[in-house]
Amino acid sequence: MIRPRLLIVDDDDSIREIVKIMLKDYDIIEASNGEEAVRAYKMFKPDLVLMDIQMPKMDGVEATREILKIDPHAKIVGLTAFARSRGREMLKIGALEVVEKPFTRRTLKELIEKYSAKAVA
Repeated sequence: MIRPRLLIVDDDDSIREIVKIMLKDYDIIEASNGEEAVRAYKMFKPDLVLMDIQMPKMDGVEATREILKIDPHAKIVGLTAFARSRGREMLKIGALEVVEKPFTRRTLKELIEKYSAKAVA
């Protein structure tokens, strides 16, 4: 079976490492800020983007905007410790949903199953 390709975007190295461990059965691409996320999206066309909202250089809201300009069908889920207003903004511009940190492996797997057309190996 084909494994979904995920783009994990977070400025915190430890969060990206934890997500990689939690989702070791998936193909993972990483970005540490919004600018890297946009470049990685263009290059790899992931099945799902897990996007932190608060980041340096380009935040998750702006990166989501840019990715959706490139691909209006991009599947992006916001991840945040500061959900309220910025989370609503993510949803307004086209994110599928926003998940608050801390999240569980089960939550992430459910998101992947919900939004990715590819089956897990």
